[in-house]
Amino acid sequence: MPQLVPAQRDLRIDIIRGLALLIIFINHMPGHVLAGFTPHNFGFSDAADAFVLLAGISATLAYGGLIERKGLRTGTLKILARLRTLYLAHLAVFLLVCAIVATAVTRTQNPLYFEALNVQPFFADLTQGVLRALALSYQPNFLDILPLYIVLLALLPVLYLAVRFSPALALAFSAALWQTASLTGLNLPNAAGAGWYFNPFAWQFLFCLGIVIGRMAQLGLSAPLLRGLDLLAAGFVVFALLVKTASGNPLGIAALDDWIFHIQIGADKTNLGAGRVLHVMALAWLLIRLLPRESGLLRLQALKPLAAMGRHSLEIFCAGTVLSIIGQIVLVETSHALGPQLLVAALGGIILMGLGMFLTWYQSFKRRAPAGSAPASGLPAQLS
Repeated sequence: MPQLVPAQRDLRIDIIRGLALLIIFINHMPGHVLAGFTPHNFGFSDAADAFVLLAGISATLAYGGLIERKGLRTGTLKILARLRTLYLAHLAVFLLVCAIVATAVTRTQNPLYFEALNVQPFFADLTQGVLRALALSYQPNFLDILPLYIVLLALLPVLYLAVRFSPALALAFSAALWQTASLTGLNLPNAAGAGWYFNPFAWQFLFCLGIVIGRMAQLGLSAPLLRGLDLLAAGFVVFALLVKTASGNPLGIAALDDWIFHIQIGADKTNLGAGRVLHVMALAWLLIRLLPRESGLLRLQALKPLAAMGRHSLEIFCAGTVLSIIGQIVLVETSHALGPQLLVAALGGIILMGLGMFLTWYQSFKRRAPAGSAPASGLPAQLS
């Protein structure tokens, strides 16, 4: 067994994940003016891709080291405990969102809110709707990321052992499953649509890539100095920017017209289009190369709220989802006027940052608690 590097928090993960949570909050309010300035308008990937990649990295750092120190059984039990928390959090958010939408319909007499969130099947047959929600086979709009993460985290012990045995073979098998799902339509059932919006058979590839990166961090490996790869990654990011911001085909090659048109509309998100993977990996490579974890920039006072949000991503994501649903209703009722849009975004951002800072303070308070008080968890909060 190689010697593992002692686990340490990587502020890059926390800050980028916090930023991704803010972007997801904005993007979950269709038609919001600020959504036009979020990453999916300037590249092939978006906050969801970064979130899943970071989930693979942080899960490896949190649970991989535990598996190495205390064995697969202990690590798996910790993962099962986390899965229970994620599952209960998803059900709580699901029920809260349904209650908010039902209240909005009752107060405004506008049944279109049911259709906007795709919750009308749930209210049409409550018994069947509850059973499907419990089985994760009913996912309304904007409530599909946590179920994906539940499935991916459940796969972590197998994927981690596979990566530990051979990263190349693990990625090859994962890529084969990804492409099989993309070509055959293999997916899990969803009563609210044709299948899961985030197809776990496809998105597991990005999660597996994250596990490989996390494993490298475990072993203390650093990115090799490859100027050619730096230029290639930067060139691809610039290419994606040009394609997404152009009004037509910026290359002038007729054979690429259809491909560029589909890319500009949006690369396949359900089955994780290849352009999305290449784009998020190019961004990840450039970040690793240009922003080392020891950089003083990561400790700027202005970035602390984002780091706090990323450190408690589950709570922030759940709160952000509920706030975005409320924001959707406010925007519709105010006819998407600019003032209410900016106010909703500002208040939502302040609440989410404040919640992250409070949870960080409370976590440190628990760790400083005197003997006899409730002990803080010894598990790294990479997945909090």
